[in-house]
Amino acid sequence: MCVTCGCSDDNGAKISNLETGTVTSMDVNEHNYHHAHHTHTLPDGTIITHSHSHDHTHQTASHLHAKIHGTTISLEQDILAKNNLIAAQNRGWFKGRNILALNLMSSPGAGKTTLLTRTINDLKTQLNISVIEGDQETINDAKKIQETGCKVVQINTGTGCHLDATMIEKGLQQLNPPLDSVVMIENVGNLVCPALFDLGENLKVVILSVTEGEDKPIKYPHMFRASEVMLLTKIDLLPYVQFDVQKCIEYAQQVNPQIQIFQVSALTGTGLENWYEWLIQKAANL
Repeated sequence: MCVTCGCSDDNGAKISNLETGTVTSMDVNEHNYHHAHHTHTLPDGTIITHSHSHDHTHQTASHLHAKIHGTTISLEQDILAKNNLIAAQNRGWFKGRNILALNLMSSPGAGKTTLLTRTINDLKTQLNISVIEGDQETINDAKKIQETGCKVVQINTGTGCHLDATMIEKGLQQLNPPLDSVVMIENVGNLVCPALFDLGENLKVVILSVTEGEDKPIKYPHMFRASEVMLLTKIDLLPYVQFDVQKCIEYAQQVNPQIQIFQVSALTGTGLENWYEWLIQKAANL
């Protein structure tokens, strides 16, 4: 059981290739750590050595050990080293093929898939976009993306609540995106764990809808701190919901002063030209 997010060790992850119709099971534990040993020196000089197993890569970069001799010890450990190694390999793979890779993250229902399909359809003549779609179950979103005509593979994480670098590595083998293109990685809906796992992407994009509340950036700061762009979606609903746009922007900039913010509606198309201009420029300047 993952101490980060509760993902099961045996999470039943699989890849569905909609073009070929094949479904491949993934052993997401093949790159994992086992039997990590730790030595701690307590304030009274006592030295304690203990070991424990990490049965898969879905571990937090920091966790709290139980009280030892009345002292609570907070350990900052990079046990994501293996994930980061695979992510670095993915990054090199993208760079060698001149591919812009974006990691799209949000809570469930923020409108990632709707925004993605609109983007693909509107930029068909300007960008060659392929998609790795992440969900716990179903291929519903991958089918919607396939209807745009772009290449897509579906990664189902089972009980896992985020994609990791190994999943992306295997997904790319199925997707085989062309040179000089864009790969959109639609992560599992979750505002916590996806921000912690490097996939080898060029940058992260967080999507926040006006139906969620303007305080999300300060409630989930790591997600917004890790992202270069925030897409504030469903702005066509602003007349019908209580949402303070200016306060949301202030919160996001408080967490990440460099974050770029685009206010968009995938339904009406409002603001999408700014998002498209940014995306085209990023792809051109790899």
